[in-house]
Amino acid sequence: MAKELGDKSNIIRALPRNLTQKELGQNQQNLDLGIEVQAEIDGIGMGVLRDGTPFLTGRGLARLVDMENLHIRTIGMEWNDSSPKPRISRIKEILRKSGINAPEAYIDASDGSRVIHAYPAPICLAVLEYYAFDAAKPREAARDNFRLLAGKALQELIYSKVGYDPTGQQKFRKWHERIELNHQSAPSGYFSIFNEAHTIIYELIMAGAEIGESMVPDISIGKCLATYWDVNNLNQTFGDRRKFPHRYPDDHPQARSNPQIANCYPLDALGEYRRWLQDEYLNGGKFKGYLKRKSLPPSVSELAISRLTPGLIE
Repeated sequence: MAKELGDKSNIIRALPRNLTQKELGQNQQNLDLGIEVQAEIDGIGMGVLRDGTPFLTGRGLARLVDMENLHIRTIGMEWNDSSPKPRISRIKEILRKSGINAPEAYIDASDGSRVIHAYPAPICLAVLEYYAFDAAKPREAARDNFRLLAGKALQELIYSKVGYDPTGQQKFRKWHERIELNHQSAPSGYFSIFNEAHTIIYELIMAGAEIGESMVPDISIGKCLATYWDVNNLNQTFGDRRKFPHRYPDDHPQARSNPQIANCYPLDALGEYRRWLQDEYLNGGKFKGYLKRKSLPPSVSELAISRLTPGLIE
C-alpha cells in the first residue's frame, strides 16, 4: 500500500501553505469548519477543509499506520487527559518539536450531511512517526509510509489526490471560463447582466459558494430585471433592449444548446440598473431568496449577504 500511495507524490507541482502553531490551534477551535473537497483513495479517506487544511479521516489515518481504527479513535478521545498515556505524550512531543500546538487531535468538520473527525496532516505525520519508530511494536507499513510522506509530502499528496489547488485559483475556474467566452459579446452601446454581475459572483465565491453549472446568479438577476423593465415600461425611457448570444463552457450542461439568447440593455439604463440591483434585488430580498433556493450552508449564505448587503445584517 505504501508504494502505491506514494507513487504519484513526486509529480505534484503546487506546494501547500505552512501550518503554523497559531493556525493549527485556531482551526481546532472552529467546530463549524466545512469540508472543501474529500475523497477515498486506496482505502484512505482524505480531504481539504475550507481554510486549506489537508486532513485524513480517522479510518484513513488508521489504515496509513496499519492499526485498527479504535486505536486512532482512542488517541482523539484521550488527547487532553490529565494523565496522558505515553503514546499521546510522545506524539505531542513530536508536534512541539515542529512548533505545533494542537489543543485537539482532530477537527470536527461537516461535509453537509454529517460531522467527521478530520486529522490535520501535521498530526497524521506525528502519529505516523510514533507508530513507525516509537511504539512498543513499530509497524513496518507505518515506517514505509513515513519515509514516503515526511515533511510536506503528505500535504502535497492529499492536495494532488483530491484535485485541490492550494493557490485558490481553482474555485474561480468556471467563472473565468465564462468571462473568456462572453466578455465582449454584447453589442456596442449595450451592457449585459453577466458582465455587470461580476461583483456579486466574486463575493459569492469568496463566501464559499461554488459557482458553476448549477449556480448561475446572473440568470436570476436577468429574469428579475426583465420583469422590472417590462412592468415599468423602461423601453420608453431608455430605448428597446436587444438580444445577443451568450455561451457556456463545454463542461456545463447549458452548453448543449449554445449559444443561449440573452437580453442586453442600452448603456443609458446602466445607472437605473445599478440602483435597482442595490435597492430591490440585493436589499429587497430577491438575492436572499435566490440563495435560499440553492440550499447553501447557512454560513455561506450569511457571509454572502453580509458582504453584499451589510445593512441587512445586525
